[in-house]
Amino acid sequence: AGPRPGPFRAGELALAEMPRKNNWTLKVLCRLAAEAVLSSPGGLLPHRDIIGQLPGQVLRTSAGKRLLLRRPSLDEYVLLMPRGATIAYPKDISALLMMMDLHPGDTVLETGSGSGAMSLFLSRAVGPKGRVLSYEIREDHHNLAKKNYRHWRSAWEIGHTHKWPDNVEFILKDISTAAADLKSVTLDAVVLDMLDPQCALPVVHPSLKQGGVCAVYLANITQVIDLLDRIRSCKLPFLCERIIEVTHRSWSVLPA
Repeated sequence: AGPRPGPFRAGELALAEMPRKNNWTLKVLCRLAAEAVLSSPGGLLPHRDIIGQLPGQVLRTSAGKRLLLRRPSLDEYVLLMPRGATIAYPKDISALLMMMDLHPGDTVLETGSGSGAMSLFLSRAVGPKGRVLSYEIREDHHNLAKKNYRHWRSAWEIGHTHKWPDNVEFILKDISTAAADLKSVTLDAVVLDMLDPQCALPVVHPSLKQGGVCAVYLANITQVIDLLDRIRSCKLPFLCERIIEVTHRSWSVLPA
């Protein structure tokens, strides 16, 4: 990775932060354009006042409120980008990435694409020489995931000296009907984020390399039980290594 260039430029993403009461911070994400205006509860700030400034500067709105401007991290982008489906949160994605132990150059499959949060993190993990196959059954989610991915990549290329990899193939298809598509594919890992992941296991298993990891993201323990029951009843060659819940606790440290 090369060094980040200095000032903001038109077309890239900027994150504005405004301190609020009780140590909370309001964050507003915008794509910079010369004629646009950033609107926040603290007032207006023309984008032309941001373009050309170095990230980390504090600027004042029309109402005199202070805004800290900087480039968003990937986890901030996925939390603030448009959503169709509920996203997998960065704390959970981080745990899934560690479970899968992905490396640059790996090929990984995900279902479903949702709003594209997991796709972006997988794209970064496998790098320019890797490949992500992202299956989605709903056309609206499929289109939104592609849009969010394109927006991040195009903004990244303006604000950085190196390109974000173009390594995600978004596929509008039910994974349970994709067995023929995967015959010639060897998968290093699989991540399932869908209502009935047990339907995908017989399809993805033949393409998953020996010792490869299938990580499953589920909302409640009932779904976990259903998944394990299907693995046992169908005698699928999967071993359940561990089931975890990821918690995230924020601390507020203030003077006494």
